[in-house]
Amino acid sequence: MCRSTVDMRMKPNRHVCILLPNKQHLDCTATVKARGREVLPSVLKHLGVSELQVFGLAVLRDNEYLFLDLDQKLSKYFGKRWSRGSTTVPFVVFLRVQYYVASGQLILSSKVQQLYYTELRQKLLRSQSRHQEALLFQLAASALQAETGDLEQREGNDEEERHRHCFLPEDYFPSWLIKRRGRDYLLQHCPLLHGELRGLSHNQAILQFIKEANSLQDGPVTFYRMRQEKKELRRSLVLGVVLKGVHIYQEVEGKLCLLYDFSWTDIDRFTFQGSRFEITAVGSLCLQKLVYYTHSAFHSKHILKHLSDSHQNCIKTRDAVEYIQQLEDMQASQFYKEAYICDIARLRQRLQLQSSSITSSVSDCSVAVETSRAWSREEQDDVSVTELELCVDEGEEVFVDNPVEMSWLAELLHGVSVDGPLVLPSSYWAAVTVEMKQVLRRRADELVAVS
Repeated sequence: MCRSTVDMRMKPNRHVCILLPNKQHLDCTATVKARGREVLPSVLKHLGVSELQVFGLAVLRDNEYLFLDLDQKLSKYFGKRWSRGSTTVPFVVFLRVQYYVASGQLILSSKVQQLYYTELRQKLLRSQSRHQEALLFQLAASALQAETGDLEQREGNDEEERHRHCFLPEDYFPSWLIKRRGRDYLLQHCPLLHGELRGLSHNQAILQFIKEANSLQDGPVTFYRMRQEKKELRRSLVLGVVLKGVHIYQEVEGKLCLLYDFSWTDIDRFTFQGSRFEITAVGSLCLQKLVYYTHSAFHSKHILKHLSDSHQNCIKTRDAVEYIQQLEDMQASQFYKEAYICDIARLRQRLQLQSSSITSSVSDCSVAVETSRAWSREEQDDVSVTELELCVDEGEEVFVDNPVEMSWLAELLHGVSVDGPLVLPSSYWAAVTVEMKQVLRRRADELVAVS
């Protein structure tokens, strides 16, 4: 006991290494009693942003990423090794995407957006979606446009030769696709798709990549492995947390076969007791309760919290997604040729309120979570963990019928970054918006009179 006391005094701090999606790392120190939230300031300062928005801090536990509950002590995740301290091996934490988005324009910071793109790029290289080969070619072309710009055309009569250029297929395609098609095939055909994106800026290419990646089966998804039976040795079932709900896969010969595709409205509740994890669908689906088994109660608690927060995030960003989709539709149809006047202050305030409240109390939302009052100290106490339920009910619907009211979002379509502080107050932009509405109405009346 005396030796332990001396060690605590001699080594009051712990060395924490945070690995970023771009393969950089951040070294920081934390006290013995530090909580996850106390690591955040170092990450934000390193990135030069005010919030992580869609990212979370995670640890690798039993070959699975678990997102930290920032209110819990770090010792909860590193066990006795944290208490003893380590002078040679750092305690590793990962910065990973916690909430996937329907549009990259929902990510306000260009730096966070770049990290989001980077993690999706890494997922592309590990993708096993062998039935989506065409999509993988499109994603590779978008990545090339974002990272190398317009394809330099060469002299020649052959179109393929004019667009041919050198790049490393390993940087843009999964290994199985390179083996299936061959390097020469990729070097010959991918530049043709890249050439079609001429004129897209770096930011536009990233936004296009993020949008296309949403269609990749194993792209914007967080996987958790489970077992069908408690005593089963191999975890052959996979629960995938996606933007719009939950996917259940069965792994067969290394391939994921989709068993269930649940939207958030399809699910009545998630429940766990120890390692037992239950999914109850709404009655109209006529499905029995699905019962699976996680690695431990520790895993179950973190998986359920991630599901709860993801559902909450989906609800909070739903109206903004609708705004952006309608604006994109209007641009594609060329309904509006007038310049948009945007209330950037209002935009930033609304979206930041949505993102900042993701990890806050869920008392003001339609997600009801009944949590146990204490965490189990050791994983062998799985059975003693109190049952915890998550009821997934949709919140009140928000409808947007007036396209003029959503004009404040239009600037997002041109890649505005709000990393820095705003200079003008929201009252100024509100006055400008009112004035422009009057101008647009007068112009519309004049056009009607002329016609």
